[in-house]
Amino acid sequence: MRIAIIDESASRAIVIREGLAALPDCETFVVTQRLGLVAKIEEIGPDVVLMDLGNPSRDVLEEYFTVSRALSRPIAMFVDESDDEAIVASIDAGVSAYVVDGLSAHRIRPLLDLAIGRFNAFARLQTDLAKAQGALAEREAIDKAKRILMTSRGFSEPQAYAELRKTAMNQGRRIADIADAVITAQQLMGGA
Repeated sequence: MRIAIIDESASRAIVIREGLAALPDCETFVVTQRLGLVAKIEEIGPDVVLMDLGNPSRDVLEEYFTVSRALSRPIAMFVDESDDEAIVASIDAGVSAYVVDGLSAHRIRPLLDLAIGRFNAFARLQTDLAKAQGALAEREAIDKAKRILMTSRGFSEPQAYAELRKTAMNQGRRIADIADAVITAQQLMGGA
């Protein structure tokens, strides 16, 4: 596992490294410079990102939230102090674990596991949502294509669906693809 530790303080980064020392097959990278942070993280290609921000200002928090939005990896963020607004912003930015005043070597491993678990759960939810949205869009396209066939060809709804299905089978394509083609053809012919 490749872990990027982002911390402007090398001494605080050592605490995180100590907490990761017992992990087998763990390769850690410490990044102490904020300049070019996203590029540096992409270069490292970590599986997990641990950010220790100490007591960051609003500007620093926003900068790191921008970084976390750009990454598609589990992120655990450590801060010394926080408020409700910062917590909400971190969740919106994709931070998997937000830890206030909890930086100690023995807590790193459980927090790492938590961040990975939350990230994976959220990724599954996003995948499920994308599938559901895709299925809904396909269903809407099929319904629209059926309405076009019902209006233009005088088909009943079952006949329109049967025609879409038969065409899809004959062409070795999905019904949704045929529906999209019907809708496109209707638009080209001047319909809505």
